[in-house]
Amino acid sequence: MRPSTQEAVGERAEFTAMFARHVEAVWNHAYRLTGSWSKAEDLASATFLTAWRRRADMRTVDGSALPWLYTVVANLARNEYRSSKRFLRAIRRLPPEHMVEDHADAVADRLDHDQRLRVVLRAVQKLPRAEREAVELCLLGELSVPAAAELLGVAEVTVRSRISRARARLRTLVEVSHD
Repeated sequence: MRPSTQEAVGERAEFTAMFARHVEAVWNHAYRLTGSWSKAEDLASATFLTAWRRRADMRTVDGSALPWLYTVVANLARNEYRSSKRFLRAIRRLPPEHMVEDHADAVADRLDHDQRLRVVLRAVQKLPRAEREAVELCLLGELSVPAAAELLGVAEVTVRSRISRARARLRTLVEVSHD
């Protein structure tokens, strides 16, 4: 049964308010996950499109949809990461005479901050799933430990220990990357 016109207008207004409240945080989270402004814009757009389509399934934590949105953007970023890895592997199989150097990549490589961010993000992708989720929500997403614990369905102490283990692993992984 379709909602009445009045219900549809109310639903749209509610979604618009939620979008306005969280779009900046979602974009920032997407940027921290990808290290790319354009990818962050694409991921933020896709996140809110997913939220609109799945608004009936959306879960809130302490009345906020932000943790659910962070989970969606993290899943979309992982899919994007896997897709880009497949694309790069396909490009590497091309004969050298078909390759053209990309000026944008050369400029991006010169930016020290972006390079360090990519190293850390790659290291985060190598973490075990439970630790990676805790890092993405609390350290990259700046979500509180209690909110992350509720979203993940575990105790706060579990989230804290996952973050602690993840930090130790990340130190090692980042050091190995610099060597």
